[in-house]
Amino acid sequence: MDRRTLLKALLAAMGSYGLPHLVHAAPESWGMGGKNEGEPFSYAWLKGHARNLATRAYESHEGEIPDALKNLSWDDYQAIRFREDHALWKETASAFQVQLFHLGLFFLAPVRIHEVRDGKATELAYSPDYFSYNGEQPLGDLPEDLGFAGFRVHYHTNFELDVASFLGASYFRAVGAEMQYGISARGLAINTGTGEEEEFPRFTAFWLERPGKDQEALKVWALLDSPSTTGAYAFVIDPGRNLVMDVDVALYPRKQMSRVGVAPLTSMYQVGENSRRMDYDWRPEIHDSDGLAILTGSGDWLWRPLRNPRRLGFSSFADQGPRGFGLLQRDRNFDHYQDDGVFYDRRPSVWVEPRENWGKGSIDLVEIPTVDETFDNIVAFWHPDQPLEVGREYLFSYRLHWGERAPSRPYELASVAATRTGLGGVVGQERKYFSWRFVVDFAGGLLPMLAEESSVIPEISVSRGRVEITSARPLSAIDGYRAMFDVVPDESEEPIELRLYLSLDGEPITETWLYQYFPPRPEDRKLY
Repeated sequence: MDRRTLLKALLAAMGSYGLPHLVHAAPESWGMGGKNEGEPFSYAWLKGHARNLATRAYESHEGEIPDALKNLSWDDYQAIRFREDHALWKETASAFQVQLFHLGLFFLAPVRIHEVRDGKATELAYSPDYFSYNGEQPLGDLPEDLGFAGFRVHYHTNFELDVASFLGASYFRAVGAEMQYGISARGLAINTGTGEEEEFPRFTAFWLERPGKDQEALKVWALLDSPSTTGAYAFVIDPGRNLVMDVDVALYPRKQMSRVGVAPLTSMYQVGENSRRMDYDWRPEIHDSDGLAILTGSGDWLWRPLRNPRRLGFSSFADQGPRGFGLLQRDRNFDHYQDDGVFYDRRPSVWVEPRENWGKGSIDLVEIPTVDETFDNIVAFWHPDQPLEVGREYLFSYRLHWGERAPSRPYELASVAATRTGLGGVVGQERKYFSWRFVVDFAGGLLPMLAEESSVIPEISVSRGRVEITSARPLSAIDGYRAMFDVVPDESEEPIELRLYLSLDGEPITETWLYQYFPPRPEDRKLY
């Protein structure tokens, strides 16, 4: 996904829907909320509306906006700026303000946005007065029922910066104390990484509850629509050092969905310590996230470093009632990135915490080859074991934590601090055959307390090939341990699954490191 062009490819098959008529807020009452009484609104009503919508054929309203907006250049679209003096709730004592995104360029389907006040919803009417425009291409006369592309949330600690944003398909982002965007979440993923055409549902309407004077969390509801399903979503957004979102989801399939992703996370990984295929850039590492962390239903901690593979990579981790998973940016050392423009060392991690037992399924990871950092090429999500059937309601609830560190960490177990790979063999000796080395550093847990003579064992398993030159030794620089081993692959180019943890007296003392290694073609296995 091209983030610079804001999901151009994703919007091609997306549609809107016909909402029941709601009273429009008068422009002069914008900042104070609608003067009209509005229509009754509740999450129960929204679920009923989504259920009813699922019984009707999907209708796409993609592109039903004036041609002048469709034909905007990137620079002209960027020249449309929301006027801060028109922010929703600006003239109130609310801890929150909301600014809106304009339609145009790649955002071609209107999103309806409503204010909820005292249980009644009023649609916010579009007005060109809410935006300033310094572009070169004339916009012309735009209709009053134009709608918007999305919105962003600002918090009283610094109204100049936004803490959350909902824009494009069912994508949304948030920040922790670092105030740095990076990874995105989605409402739903359909057919991701299957080889079939991926479907991108859209949030077609939002309802924002006007916060009370002392209300520190913002309530938002959304309607999701796509050819395969409808859905009703409820968000509670609570900013802080880690911004926390409680998410409730009700899905109503229009057709059977066998490959659906719940709580999907989307990130970017171009190059890092363990994956240097695209290392032509002057910066040593370029990524929003460096690994997938999983806390299984049985309490096991897994860590899977991300890669930029030569071809599509897919990994599935079967589980029963997972306790959490997330795409994390553990490496927060500026020196490892050297990027003083977008600051990859400050990118937030996102942890998904189920608020109920999700039953049987798998946490799936999709890694897509990318040539540069403008493409989101990493997707992780929960995949239910059973298909979602037409005519049924499916409920999911979970909590998203956005910030520097995931709230759940393996305190008693050491964590993976770094993964590096390179050509195997013994330094100073001529190589007779090809092997690939894996170097995994662990830190934390009990490791700083161990005596140097402790018998720490690297427990290694591989799905194919031969393991040799294994070791585990103290690494004083991180008060941890470094495990090393070489894998001698067979002639196949198919991926090899690797697994490693450190044990002491037969008990694990680290989380489990997982990896998917793609051996090069036999003719490309250089010995140097």
